Amino acid sequence: MEVVLEFLQEHWRSAVEILILWVFIYYLYRTFRATRGARILVGLATIFVVLTLLSQILQLEVMQFIITRVAVVAALALLIIFQPELRMALARLGSSRLWSFNITQQEEFLGTLSDAVWQLSKKRYGALFAIERNIGLKDHIETGVQIKGSLSPELALTIFHPKTALHDGGVVLSGERIVAAACVFAVSQSEIGDRSMGLRHRAAIGLTEESDAVTIVVSEETGAVSLCMDGEIERNLKEDEFRERLEEIFLSDREADSDEEESAEELVPEQLDTQDSFASAGDRSLVSD
Repeated sequence: MEVVLEFLQEHWRSAVEILILWVFIYYLYRTFRATRGARILVGLATIFVVLTLLSQILQLEVMQFIITRVAVVAALALLIIFQPELRMALARLGSSRLWSFNITQQEEFLGTLSDAVWQLSKKRYGALFAIERNIGLKDHIETGVQIKGSLSPELALTIFHPKTALHDGGVVLSGERIVAAACVFAVSQSEIGDRSMGLRHRAAIGLTEESDAVTIVVSEETGAVSLCMDGEIERNLKEDEFRERLEEIFLSDREADSDEEESAEELVPEQLDTQDSFASAGDRSLVSD
């Protein structure tokens, strides 16, 4: 016991340093993983670590000299090359749930989204929403037209009006704002039993298969509202059911993150059960021929 106490007294500073570095690296990874240059940075870091270990183990003095001289220059070069990705990642870090948390604002956003969806449903305007969560949708945003405006039922009706140029595609919502419209989502490649589902529903499922986004579909033929998450689709939701599902997904995410943000485990939402009733006809293609 005395040996353990002596060890702790002698090395507790090292343990604190390791803990701080681990937390810093973890949150840095969570922030940068959604950017385009994240994989490149990980690859370069891996190469640098491997070369450094080899030079230390094999006592390669020339390689050690080169690595130490190149490291500073390479760090400055990376800051310049990846400036857009760094700016976006730092902006995400500044606006993340780690620093800000507002349940009331989230409730207002969900209420506005619900109103917009059901106004679209009543007018039989086909619509597709994708709500960004932890995994960024930058690649999909770049396929559409950037808007960067606050969500409102009037704006949603304008975008998805059949006569507008932006109606044939998906709208990406991020940080409670509309980021882009007329975005193209990859269609699900998995076998779907219901052949009546059109490309809009298949695209909604496909996006949730490759990300943690939540997608919402309004059928153009029937006005039926569907919600997709984790590659599963729940169709023909009623207005009260739809609002309850949104609150269950997003408000529970906020509450769990505020209590357990320091843990590395992410909240895994409940799996959506596919309902038995389906719309009779499929929607139009996301992209016109």
